[in-house]
Amino acid sequence: MSERNWPDSNMFWQDKRVIVTGGAGFLGSFVVEKLAARGAAEIIVPRSAEYDLTQLAAVQRLLADTTRQGRPVDMVIHLAAKVGGIGANRENPATFFYDNLMMGAQLMHKCYLWQVPKFVAIGTVCAYPKYAPIPFREEDLWNGYPEETNAPYGLAKKMMLVQSQTYRAQYGYNSIFLLPVNLYGPRDNFDLETSHVIPALIRKCLEAKARGDDHMTAWGDGSPTREFLYVADAAEGILLAAERYNDSQPVNLGSAFEISIRELLETIAAVTGFTGEIRWDTSKPNGQPRRKLDTSRAKALFGFEATRPFAEGLRETVDWWEGESER
Repeated sequence: MSERNWPDSNMFWQDKRVIVTGGAGFLGSFVVEKLAARGAAEIIVPRSAEYDLTQLAAVQRLLADTTRQGRPVDMVIHLAAKVGGIGANRENPATFFYDNLMMGAQLMHKCYLWQVPKFVAIGTVCAYPKYAPIPFREEDLWNGYPEETNAPYGLAKKMMLVQSQTYRAQYGYNSIFLLPVNLYGPRDNFDLETSHVIPALIRKCLEAKARGDDHMTAWGDGSPTREFLYVADAAEGILLAAERYNDSQPVNLGSAFEISIRELLETIAAVTGFTGEIRWDTSKPNGQPRRKLDTSRAKALFGFEATRPFAEGLRETVDWWEGESER
């Protein structure tokens, strides 16, 4: 479909009732805000205390509770996930595998049975092989095993791609599968036990500065590279795909901006005002050597391109956390 034939966003959503799993979380909160701004008719955010999506009965109850006059919701955007950084993945590989696998497989299956018209599955860059050629192209997803520290999580999420493709082939069910790269931005998880790299490093720098430390320690040797996508850009990409894309071929969502962990930490130290020495603990794992996505498919298929410059997004993230810390 060419750009001139893409639907108007506000017109598309005005009669849509949408479940956003994980809608109270980091990425989900931005997706919900953008849905509201687009005029979605109803946005349903199930909470885990009421609907444990690892349990089939809870999935069934959620779809029953959101059916109106015999009509199910128009779309499910599945963002809910058990996630964490390298440390959390190493300590909880079985939990990360089981919870993510069960949530995705059961929810998509039940959406098909309830005839929910569209299912938007959110995967992860962790699904890519450890040594995939740079930039990561969707065609390379099956050409090797993922990086070991987060393979259980990555593979569990990747099963939604298999499910999407097989359900489309056998049942004609309309589901899509998106692969966002590492996200960052305001409202991220800053818990040092479970956070990803950017919030973890921001918090470590600010706390080291507040204590007057003359150094701080970071994991690995700083050589791996990562691509980061601002969370509001990711939310926009997800909604453009929801509006415009109807196929089961996987699609990357990224920024095409790659930076080494060493340079990232030096940048965060400068933004936060930490002037001490940075020491690298090489006894800790580096994780995947490089991550950078080919983002051409998203642009071609539904017109998505990231817009937030990294320096600007990082500054906003630091400012948000400083504000939260002062409360």
